[in-house]
Amino acid sequence: MDDCLFCKIINGDIPADKLYEDDDVLAFRDISPQAPCHFLVIPKKHIVGPADVAPEDDAIIGKMMRVGSELASKEGIADGFRVVFNNGASAGQTVFHIHMHILGGRDMAWPPG
Repeated sequence: MDDCLFCKIINGDIPADKLYEDDDVLAFRDISPQAPCHFLVIPKKHIVGPADVAPEDDAIIGKMMRVGSELASKEGIADGFRVVFNNGASAGQTVFHIHMHILGGRDMAWPPG
């Protein structure tokens, strides 16, 4: 999508502090971290949000989870991290390209919102 921030990052039009990249997914540090460790994992396929995941997307969503967990381990937060997907503006989604937040490095409060 031409106006999607994350698609522009995927295409190399906007720089990002990349942690991982392959043909399917990209992971990079959040530019406005909400925890000492905060990064995003996104599919290279443009999917608007969690409610837009189709059956053919099952493998890529699973891969996002695996990559996020592996990176959490590399970042030293494997013993405690939060995984967040927001769906829609009222849930806090500001970029409408599905993305998974991984947050860690501090105690997390509950309930979160």
